[in-house]
Amino acid sequence: MPVLPGAEPYRHEGGEVGVLLCHGFTGSPQSLRPWAEHHAGHGLTVSLPLLPGHGTRWEDMQLTGWQDWYAEVDRALRVLRERCARVFVAGLSMGGALALRLAAKHGEDVAGVVVVNPANRMHGLAPYALPVARHLVRTTKGIASDIAKGGAAETGYDRVPLHAAHSLRNFFRVLDGELPQVTQPLLLLHSAQDHVVPPADSARVLSRVSSVDVTEVVLEQSYHVATLDHDADRIFEESLAFIGRLAPSVGTEGTAAVG
Repeated sequence: MPVLPGAEPYRHEGGEVGVLLCHGFTGSPQSLRPWAEHHAGHGLTVSLPLLPGHGTRWEDMQLTGWQDWYAEVDRALRVLRERCARVFVAGLSMGGALALRLAAKHGEDVAGVVVVNPANRMHGLAPYALPVARHLVRTTKGIASDIAKGGAAETGYDRVPLHAAHSLRNFFRVLDGELPQVTQPLLLLHSAQDHVVPPADSARVLSRVSSVDVTEVVLEQSYHVATLDHDADRIFEESLAFIGRLAPSVGTEGTAAVG
C-alpha cells in the first residue's frame, strides 16, 4: 500500500551526534517531522522511521504487533550507532515507550532519553475485554489529532485495530518491568490536559526509572500531540538544550535532508 502523504520516514545526515525519533500508536512520522527538521537544522543526524503497519491503512496495522514496532526502532538505533559518536532516543506517546525500552536494553549506547506524553498503560475497563473483543470486533474509534491548536492535524488512522491494541497492552506490561533498567539522563515533557494519555502515565514512568538526571516539563497549552501543538517550539528547544548539555559537540553544520 502507498504511504499516506506526509507520513514518509525521514533521515538527515548531520554531525556526530544523532537522535532517533519514534512516533506514536496509529500515527506516523508526520507528527514528529517538525521536531526532526528542527534538530536537523542544528546539525544533528536524525532518524525518524515509519513503524510497520503505520502510515498506510489500519488494515495493515492489524497484522503487526509491538515486537514489529520495536524491531524497527531497534534497527534504526543500531544504524545510528554505526554512524554517530553519541545517540539520543526520543518519542511521543507509544513512541516514548519505545524510546524508554531502547534505553533499558541498550544501556551506554543511548546517551539520553526525551519523551513527550509517554504511554505506560491502558486505562479503564475496556482493555480487559481486548483478549476476547479483538476476535469479535475489528476496530474501535481512533485517537489521532488530540491537538488544542486550531488548524493543526495529525496524519493517523481514524480507527484503532483491536489486535494491535491488544499487542500494545502487552508491550506496556513488558516495558513497565524494564523501566528500572533506564539509567540515562531523562527529559520528560507532558501536557497538563491530555485526552489520550493521562499525566498518571508520566508520573508512573518517573517513579519507575533509575535515572538520576531527570527533568520534568509541564506543557500548559497543548493536548496529546504536543509536537504539533502550541508548545511544539518549547519541546524542540528544551530537547535541543538537553542534548547540547550532554553532548557539547552539537554544531550547526549539516547536509541535505533525505526523505
